[in-house]
Amino acid sequence: MTTTQELPDEALSAIATEWRRKALEGELHARGIAHELETELRRRVGAPFTNYDTLDLRPLETRMAQRRWWQLWRTR
Repeated sequence: MTTTQELPDEALSAIATEWRRKALEGELHARGIAHELETELRRRVGAPFTNYDTLDLRPLETRMAQRRWWQLWRTR
């Protein structure tokens, strides 16, 4: 049997995705296996960079036009 260290990144990613799908479908031990595979993948590739600007789902105009906190009580 091949270990996770011997698999190429693409194969490891595909297997991890398959086990994660099985875990979401309710298979008993699939979550642990998916976690181990994803941990190995993160060890190789590194943690993905999160673009925190994309987490705010408001339109860009709304985000840019926010009033400063000290101007909350002022009228325009």
